[in-house]
Amino acid sequence: MKSEKLFITAAVLAAVFSGCKETGKSEGGFAKYATVKIGTENTAYIDAISIYGQEVLNLYRFAAMEADNIFWMQACPDRAAMDTISDARIKAYAAINYGPWDRTSGKSFVEGYEDMPAGLMFYPEDMTADEWASFDDPDKMSPYTLIRRDSTGSLTTVWYHDAYSENIGRICDYLKAAADLTIVPSVREYLLAKIEGLRTDSYEQSAIKWLEMDDSKMDLVLGPNESSDDKLHGIKRSYSAYVVLKNLAETERMAKFSAMLPQMQASLPCEDRYREGFVPGDASTIYVCDALYYAGAANCGIKDIAISLPFDTKVQEEKGTRCLLMQNVISYKFNGILTPTADLIISDTDRAHVTDKAFFWNVAFREIAHGLGVKTTVDGKDVEEALDNLASVIEEVKALAVGVYLSSNAISHFETDHLITDRDSYATFLTAMLRSARFGNGESVGRANIICYNFLKEAGAFKRHKDGCYYIDYEAFGKGISELCAKVLAIQGEGGYNAAEEFVQTYGNIDRELNADCFSMMLEGIPVDVKFEFVW
Repeated sequence: MKSEKLFITAAVLAAVFSGCKETGKSEGGFAKYATVKIGTENTAYIDAISIYGQEVLNLYRFAAMEADNIFWMQACPDRAAMDTISDARIKAYAAINYGPWDRTSGKSFVEGYEDMPAGLMFYPEDMTADEWASFDDPDKMSPYTLIRRDSTGSLTTVWYHDAYSENIGRICDYLKAAADLTIVPSVREYLLAKIEGLRTDSYEQSAIKWLEMDDSKMDLVLGPNESSDDKLHGIKRSYSAYVVLKNLAETERMAKFSAMLPQMQASLPCEDRYREGFVPGDASTIYVCDALYYAGAANCGIKDIAISLPFDTKVQEEKGTRCLLMQNVISYKFNGILTPTADLIISDTDRAHVTDKAFFWNVAFREIAHGLGVKTTVDGKDVEEALDNLASVIEEVKALAVGVYLSSNAISHFETDHLITDRDSYATFLTAMLRSARFGNGESVGRANIICYNFLKEAGAFKRHKDGCYYIDYEAFGKGISELCAKVLAIQGEGGYNAAEEFVQTYGNIDRELNADCFSMMLEGIPVDVKFEFVW
């Protein structure tokens, strides 16, 4: 019974705890990441890869290691200093967070460092808003330039391929060796296009070649892809890498959803003018994979369980997107985090609806949702540019809301596993929101989940009773999800920064009840997320 569990009331919590986070200076900071093993020694699919293919995988990993080195330069002011930390646990925590700042809170856990700067290492820390506004260089808006000071102290731009030339040179050498070794023509074409992209910071052709590479059992995603680390202007992209092996049977089962993307776009619950401006390309694919290696931004702090790329709107419209669902990481997080979270704070009746299959489909449709929706504002601006540093969190809210909307609809129409229901989708989504709130406001995905939680709570989708458990009103939940979709798609469609700011400020804060839940999960020893041990 739930009464046997420890629950913290809001009143007690207010007296003993402030903020849904654990500090890296404590035992809890390190312990909140559970260790899981991934790699070639921990996947059944490696048996289907030839000796030559396994050597290509090794080259992919070596290239990913160099991407990891680049991200350290983007994320940390002094990597060498992290290596000299005397406290072994603080040193290990710095490795998890790629620097002295807890990625779930933005707070420093290493003496001598202030809180995390909004622009990380992408901009001079002393750059003022007036300086940025008056800096007349169109390259400043590129996702692939650093902002630096020249010899006179004035702002200047430096392209990634110049700033990181040595590391990029080594990456290109590894990819060229892999291209020479592979027997799959489409893989060779992709790798050669990726080399050219890395050397020029122009990625359109490599994105197209990547989407056309649909006959390989393995995949490498590498480069500056996501801008969520740039909380100053939401422009600069961080280096990351993923090495994965496909589950061919499950990938084949997902193929029908790729063909349904235009239909899904047309079904979005918003005004016609917001959804009619974009039609996804017909080369979209969804791969179910085992992740073998994460590097750079992918391996920093909270770990992705799925990705959807590219972000280039032109490529999305011309070709589409590719979703990679990391089934082994999804499984680790459900069993090790969602299941004990549900046992702790979801009512017994609703707990029965928290299932691994519903979690998988919610994640799958969340990633599909990234390739749908609004890409250009009604007045023709790029949404990312219009919403500036709020673009990332608004996009994550959209993906979460639209994802569960699409997932529940697909489940209701028996397009997924016939043994799950839309109630499973909603109950599992609530549990995922509660555990993701522990990521905190310092992380885009964490804040997006907090926004969804508060919006749905206001809509009456669930209530937290005195026993510390959540009870769900499924009809109100479904209605609330539709309203949330309409709200966030309108914000993106209008491109209004002020509206986005008001929305985030209204719903993006952790209230006392949610704080109490976070604290209860911490006391219960439920990990916030995972850290990887790579077995190769």
